[in-house]
Amino acid sequence: MPGQSGDVNYDKQLAKQDKAISSLKSEIAKTQQEIKDQEQKEKSTAGKLSSLEKEMSLITQLINRLNRSQNLTRSQITKLEKIIPENELILARYLARYEKRAVEVYKKGEPNLLIKLLSSNTWEQAIYRARYMKIVSDIEKTLQDSIRLLITDITNQKSDLDVALRKNVETTNDKTRQQNALQNNRSSTQRELNKIQTDKRELEKYLQEKQAGLKQLEAVRQQILNDKNRAQREQRIRDQREYLSSKNFAELKGQLLWPVNGKIVAKFGNQWNSQLKTTTENPGIDIEASAKVPVRAVFNGIVTTITYIRGYGTTIIIDHGGGYYTVYTHVTDLQVHEDGEIKSQDIIAYVGDDDSVNGSILHFEIWGNQQKLNPQDWLIK
Repeated sequence: MPGQSGDVNYDKQLAKQDKAISSLKSEIAKTQQEIKDQEQKEKSTAGKLSSLEKEMSLITQLINRLNRSQNLTRSQITKLEKIIPENELILARYLARYEKRAVEVYKKGEPNLLIKLLSSNTWEQAIYRARYMKIVSDIEKTLQDSIRLLITDITNQKSDLDVALRKNVETTNDKTRQQNALQNNRSSTQRELNKIQTDKRELEKYLQEKQAGLKQLEAVRQQILNDKNRAQREQRIRDQREYLSSKNFAELKGQLLWPVNGKIVAKFGNQWNSQLKTTTENPGIDIEASAKVPVRAVFNGIVTTITYIRGYGTTIIIDHGGGYYTVYTHVTDLQVHEDGEIKSQDIIAYVGDDDSVNGSILHFEIWGNQQKLNPQDWLIK
């Protein structure tokens, strides 16, 4: 795949993951405090549910980051466990050669260079011997330098391995804690969800959260369109498209495979809610599917955003180039990371659990030509 390299800078990549993990933990702590404040002030069930969903989304993103950090650390461990014995074997050979040379010098003695030169029969022979002795001396120095360098490298590599092994244990333990926290969060979310489903007024408030979420999603869209790295991302997508010999997104109207198999329960455009007697906007389609079924990318591209959207949950946005994007919301168990390249039909996540007012659905959008498009016009019939 274009842009990928076998020579990974683990320190840089892990530092980037650690920064993102720290940021997510801070945001989770802030959200947890918001939930406590809401409980003390007896805020609406809808507001508390929205905060719980946000916390659950952030924990899901955190687990995804921890998985990536763990994978990087394991790759680093595998590489070090391979290269350290290889270097130790090379070092043993160098030491054996050096020891053999030292024994020969001790047994035979090393004639002084001046004596060798004076015993030469001709000037040509003297010059030849001088050059030969210089070469021998350079070889010995090179061997000594190689031994010193290898000893330093092996020492550093063993230190790196020790750090990586400790980090792997810490990350594994942290991931277990977050998974337990996620399970507890789901229990709390289900209790609040049961209250909303039996309270028409709270249901109306929750749907207002979704409308606020639409504004939040629009702000994210504008931010992506104004992203200073957009041109660089476009080039990466062009390289990827050339590598995969694929078409442009704009050429695939009516040909895209579905992100998930299921039934459309809410179409694109204005939606009438018979229970609340209200009309709301739907900028995409809602596809009913079983919880935990795979969600697949409809086309090649680069993951530009993974975030939480009020009323919609964890959201993945993929840039397909040429101003076209696809949006997947109410997902869990993330399988991708921001700025990662993906191919058509790659699994990017799984459909969220039944821990939302709308049940187990995937909300799917397509953006293009500076507007929101009807996904049904683009998906294969």
